[in-house]
Amino acid sequence: MMSSKSKGILCIILSALSFSFMSLFIKLSGNVPTLQKSLFRNLVAAFVALILLLKDKPAIGCTKKSFGYVFGRALFGTVGIFCNFYAIDHLNIADAAMLNKLSPFFAVLFSYLILKESVAFYQIVCVITALMGALFILKPDGSSLLSFPALIGMLGGMGAGLAYTLLRKARTLGVSAPFIILFFSVFSCLCSLPYCTLHYTPMTFIQLFYLILTGVAASFGQFFITAAYSYAPARELSVYDYTNVIFSGIIGFLLLGEIPDYLSYIGCFIIIGASVIMYILNLRTDQKNQQ
Repeated sequence: MMSSKSKGILCIILSALSFSFMSLFIKLSGNVPTLQKSLFRNLVAAFVALILLLKDKPAIGCTKKSFGYVFGRALFGTVGIFCNFYAIDHLNIADAAMLNKLSPFFAVLFSYLILKESVAFYQIVCVITALMGALFILKPDGSSLLSFPALIGMLGGMGAGLAYTLLRKARTLGVSAPFIILFFSVFSCLCSLPYCTLHYTPMTFIQLFYLILTGVAASFGQFFITAAYSYAPARELSVYDYTNVIFSGIIGFLLLGEIPDYLSYIGCFIIIGASVIMYILNLRTDQKNQQ
């Protein structure tokens, strides 16, 4: 039997893989407005969540105590999506991914500030080390980081980190994962619908196809990350979200013909090393607490 922490790690890695494909499909969909891309992404996710709700019939809704966390998760998650999609459209993929990978750091920070979860010094060091590894792989050129789109991308990482923190709190209060995802997806759709109604851009069949795939990949990523943060706190999972960087490099090589250089291999080694070290230290800490 896998422990809750191991299940959380597995889910966060599967989520990272799913979101890597989501970013690929966003880029391939071409010159479709950011909010229109977001609308299609969330429509698919809402449809999948609704099917699961009807199939499994979990407790639909939330208590007065948990509603604020569910709403906050939807609000800041929507901000994160809008900002991330905008950054992908206006920056190169490396810079956009780099800024989005700030979300695990913000998740650790907000889990300490909002949920009052303790954060060990070695956990902070491992997260920062993994971020440095991501820099080796992504190699942002730096010039585009001093721009308005880069600021938006950074805000997206902050929004996602806060959303994941509120997500964990909502799950600990007993709110079902399909309901959280459905609420979030419908909320995001409603936020982007007015713009899309007034400024809808016609799409080719292949663009529509890629946007549907974006929604499918995002749905998998959303369900896996919702499960992950229900199994373990952000301080124990955040570093594993950097596997998204590794997956993105592999996908870029296989599907886009991008060949990693020696710096990318160094970055992978750093990220995997930080993940293994944090996992071992977390395990030792848990064993000491149980004694």
